[in-house]
Amino acid sequence: MEQEDDYMSDSFINVQQDIRPGLPMVRHMKEAIKKEEKHREANQKNRQKSLKEEEKERRDTVLKSAIGNENKGFALLQKMGYKRGQALGKSGEGIVEPIPLNIKTGRAGLGHDELKKRKAEEKLENYRRKIHLKKQADEQAEDQFRMRFKSKQEERKVEGDLRKSQRACQQLDTQKGIKVPKEIWYWIEPEQEEEKDQEEIKDEDQDSDLSGLEKLQILTAYLREEHFYCIWCGTAYEESEDLSSNCPGDSSADHD
Repeated sequence: MEQEDDYMSDSFINVQQDIRPGLPMVRHMKEAIKKEEKHREANQKNRQKSLKEEEKERRDTVLKSAIGNENKGFALLQKMGYKRGQALGKSGEGIVEPIPLNIKTGRAGLGHDELKKRKAEEKLENYRRKIHLKKQADEQAEDQFRMRFKSKQEERKVEGDLRKSQRACQQLDTQKGIKVPKEIWYWIEPEQEEEKDQEEIKDEDQDSDLSGLEKLQILTAYLREEHFYCIWCGTAYEESEDLSSNCPGDSSADHD
């Protein structure tokens, strides 16, 4: 019985010793080896040159090497007196090096590169033309805006000078005892000025055959001749000679 117990105890110990992570380790090592082999094969493929690269290297090597005596064409030239490194031609005015070869490697037809280059140049030219036209259009729009803005400013200034002239004319005429204006639009009645807004005043101006600038020129001339008054100076001079001597002119531009 004791021997049997010892045998069973030894067997149990051996079984416990055999329970090791051996199988997972073997699998892990196999997977690592496979990964390493794949990595090595990938590196080897990357190092291997493609067929086109090998053909190009061989072609470049042949083109860079000098023509040997075994070449029939070169042998004929030598028989006719040609020496290596000598220029072609009777007087030696020809080329020394052979005409370089333009190796065509792509699958496109003849003239494709020239066509592609020409299309690229046309595209660039069209782009430049569009940029130029856009720039011209922008400059033209800016000029038109400036002209419209300047025209509006001038119109507002003429309207303001005309109102000022009408008020001055009414005041000076009244001081002289004139009860009726020479022209109906020479004066502005205060009560009418309060009742009418700017839109109604513009409608009255449109009904007249004269423009605002024409009215202003007529009315300022009347003020200068009748009252020796200049609206831009804001002064009533004593007489005509005093006006002509001390007033810069009969327009707004003369007073700038």
